[in-house]
Amino acid sequence: MNSIMNIFVTILEFVLALGILAFLHELGHFLVARLFKIEIEEFGFGFPPRLVRLFTFGGTEFTLNWIPFGAFVRPKGENDPTIAGGLAAAKPWPRLAVLFGGPVMNLLVGIIIFSLVFVRIGAPDQRVVQIVDVSKDTPAAQAGILPGDIVISVNGTPIDSVVKLRSIITANQGSEVTIVMKRSGSTVEIKTTPRKNPPQGQGSLGVLLGNPVKPITWFQAVPYAGEVTYNQVMQLLLLPGRLIQGQISPDQARVVGPKGMYDIFSQARTLDAQSQATQNPTTPAVNVLGLLGTISVALGLTNLLPFPALDGGRILFVLPEIIFRRRVPAEFENMVHLIGFAALIVLLVVITTQDIIHPIVIP
Repeated sequence: MNSIMNIFVTILEFVLALGILAFLHELGHFLVARLFKIEIEEFGFGFPPRLVRLFTFGGTEFTLNWIPFGAFVRPKGENDPTIAGGLAAAKPWPRLAVLFGGPVMNLLVGIIIFSLVFVRIGAPDQRVVQIVDVSKDTPAAQAGILPGDIVISVNGTPIDSVVKLRSIITANQGSEVTIVMKRSGSTVEIKTTPRKNPPQGQGSLGVLLGNPVKPITWFQAVPYAGEVTYNQVMQLLLLPGRLIQGQISPDQARVVGPKGMYDIFSQARTLDAQSQATQNPTTPAVNVLGLLGTISVALGLTNLLPFPALDGGRILFVLPEIIFRRRVPAEFENMVHLIGFAALIVLLVVITTQDIIHPIVIP
């Protein structure tokens, strides 16, 4: 019974979390549309059929719908440029801004979520170099270097980055070096000789280097979060090329649907529960938060893909109007988006089937 209840709670949490991310995406479209005085007829929570109309505000109906997965906005005259005050009747730059509103909102949400993660667990202090692990039968192990030691200096040269430490050690391969370290509040001086030809993956000393975590404020966390978001965007953009070049396997580049995302969410939730049970009951759910940040970034970027029915596909139809001052006929654009939407439904079915047959497993 407890197992069934746990599954039910996990599903509910996942649906709510993904629904909130979808809601924020649509909120981005809504806010930009209102900024340019484009009327929105309906802002729906979930997908039709409609369950109930919640309220009306500023001429927009806010509704609750039966399918509890995501949200949508229905602009006035979305596909008909003859309707005054509608989206299709607006000038190209406002339409472009409205289309970018949703994806940009998702990227901003990703930065906020990653900032929250850094605030809760801290960020690496890149000016402090720490010994994370020591391999057996290596110069470091024989000299008594221990995990957790903080490297202060090597041969009298202060160490303020991993790069500087590596360069000094590499320059002194085969020669004895004096390393000053901080250990449990005390200073320790160690002499050792870096190897010239170390085994693959070990390095001259045989240590794994890292940076200790330091508490940071929201203001300090934002740049870290921005860097994580940028790196994730670049990884997604470079993914097709890396796949073609064989740098990653097809399994690693696999596209997942709601079922696959739920599998990952469930496993991340389990990892957080295990961490709280073995370390500290107040340990933040960083795995789930990090996953939601990643999903938000992916949702924003995916919607910018130049595929019909997606924001990116609609943006493609606005660009000719901006560049050539000629608008693509509305009938043709609507037909393309209708076909694209049908193709997306088929693709979603295929991806979901794959997720059911081959469930996602976090290594």
